[in-house]
Amino acid sequence: MNFKKSVVLIFLLAYSTYSIAQITNTKKDSIYIQQVEDHKEPDKVLHAEPLYIDLIRDLGARKGEKEWNLGLGLTDNLKFDAYEALIEYEWAPIDRLGFEVELPFTFYSPQSGVNRDSIPSNSLNSIKIATQWSFFVNEQMATSMAIGYINEFELSDFREFGSPFIKGNIYNPFFIVAKRWGNNFHSLVYTGPMIEQNFSTNTFHTTYDINTSFHYMITGTRNFIGVEFNKTFDYGAFDMTIRPQMRLGIVENLLIGIVAGIPVSKENERLSSFVRLIWEPKHKEN
Repeated sequence: MNFKKSVVLIFLLAYSTYSIAQITNTKKDSIYIQQVEDHKEPDKVLHAEPLYIDLIRDLGARKGEKEWNLGLGLTDNLKFDAYEALIEYEWAPIDRLGFEVELPFTFYSPQSGVNRDSIPSNSLNSIKIATQWSFFVNEQMATSMAIGYINEFELSDFREFGSPFIKGNIYNPFFIVAKRWGNNFHSLVYTGPMIEQNFSTNTFHTTYDINTSFHYMITGTRNFIGVEFNKTFDYGAFDMTIRPQMRLGIVENLLIGIVAGIPVSKENERLSSFVRLIWEPKHKEN
């Protein structure tokens, strides 16, 4: 895979989508904003959700909402390629409260001349369960806030699967604040610590993530272009990956997100790509 061409293709597709939307849509207000916010209870603000570090459920989720995600990614490392795959289901049993279950897999392929035994083993990385509560939703301010928690049961890789079955746990509380500026511009901050516990040694390792994102949603559509900045602080060390991205509606209730990853300070990681397929089954509205 030619990663430079992938990044260029993403922006060419985004520009083409923007041009077509500007020509065919002369309405000032976004149709999708009206669909989400107007004449429905409880209040909900339309926000552009980042595609790589995604939310547990929409901010201000309404009872009955649900969504399936299928993700596929490729990361180019110096010694191996890492292929990501994930499946997740998220739903809102009551207004403003969301839950999610995710199964993330990683498969590794050595670079030419590299011994397979020297690279990580394929694995079902973990079983992730999460919840998110939107405690502040203000349509006039176009602002939403939420707190949440992800619990990740880390599993042994396929070489040693079951010995033990669960090797550790990650505790991840987080806070989200998002604001829409006018009809089209969106910003969001997603932040919190990740506390990893190793059961065999009963040791803990803590890192802190600050993920910021900025998006432009095409008027009258669900399509957007934007960028994520995924930042991690680890005992004085700092890593950041810039992820330009775009989302396109394929058919009603089915969208595709395309993401490129550009590491800024990761020594062993090169460019990456990620695709997320999003299906939102219809639900009864209040």
